[in-house]
Amino acid sequence: LEPVQNSFFKKVDVPDHAHYTVAFFVCIIGTFGVTGNALVMFAFWSNKKLRNLPNYFIMNQAVSDFLMAFTQTPFFFINCLYKEWSFGENGCKMYAFCGALFGLTSMINLLAMSIDRYLAITQPLKALGRSSKRRTSLAIAMVWLYSFAWSLAPLVGWSSYIPEGLMTSCTWDYVTSTYANQSYTMMLCCFTFFIPLGVILYCYLCMFLAIRTAGRWDRYTLGTQMRKSTLLQHKTIRNEWKLAKIAFVVIVVYVLSWSPYATVCMISWAG
Repeated sequence: LEPVQNSFFKKVDVPDHAHYTVAFFVCIIGTFGVTGNALVMFAFWSNKKLRNLPNYFIMNQAVSDFLMAFTQTPFFFINCLYKEWSFGENGCKMYAFCGALFGLTSMINLLAMSIDRYLAITQPLKALGRSSKRRTSLAIAMVWLYSFAWSLAPLVGWSSYIPEGLMTSCTWDYVTSTYANQSYTMMLCCFTFFIPLGVILYCYLCMFLAIRTAGRWDRYTLGTQMRKSTLLQHKTIRNEWKLAKIAFVVIVVYVLSWSPYATVCMISWAG
């Protein structure tokens, strides 16, 4: 454990302006993260029309992203100014735990959001019957529990939380070559990033095909008497697709943001 203990107070040999540049961007990103997501949460709670079931997932996304920015930005910013980790070992572990919990919650919530859109578009009539506040709340609770389990693991011995990079932030130990660290890194990347990303892509492919099929059917039945159930189904699909496109933009931005980090972790895992 001695090398890990020493690494908490280690400085890296980089120019001071590197730390200050990181601090500048962290401050900007954190400020937008806190204020932007706070506005989303305020809009959700102040406007009853926005409190529909699909928007519960968007609200959950805003909560996790807000907490991510709120718990990470101040500490990261201060450490950049001091050019080292300044909050001790326990502070490092709590910082990393919060970053992991809220970051993973965001990713898994995007997965739940995609599955919800997938069911609403590919099985619109069944989805109307299945939708309920209780089911949505249960899905959101499962998102948090799943993320909490992965975030808790390094605190109970499967891998560990240590400073990383410029030694001004903390995360799980993907650098030290031990079986616990390597197995955790591999499993974490697979079950909280790559596999969810694959499921998301599959869901959107199926949604796109369903929308294209519905569009062709609309053109085929143009000028004819459509059954009421068919008309309702196609209208539901179009409405749900609008929400799905909004979710897709969020997913693309999230994946673009975290893919480089996941790639670095896997490169380090490979030695």
